[in-house]
Amino acid sequence: MSLTMGEKIKIMLKRRNMTLAQLAEKTGQSRQNMSNKMSRDNFSEKELLTIADVLGCTYRAGFIMNDTGEEV
Repeated sequence: MSLTMGEKIKIMLKRRNMTLAQLAEKTGQSRQNMSNKMSRDNFSEKELLTIADVLGCTYRAGFIMNDTGEEV
């Protein structure tokens, strides 16, 4: 079973010793808005890129064709 994006963000917050409120502030959002996004696991790719930047990470997204293994 894979982790949700919100769960992954929580792990990175813990590793970076950062709170959700701090992440919200550094990404220009309210704590409540960030909390809602985390609970709904509802992030745009642009938001994920910003969050990754704040957390000092690289965000990767893409598709891999199951029959050929080709990554798009």
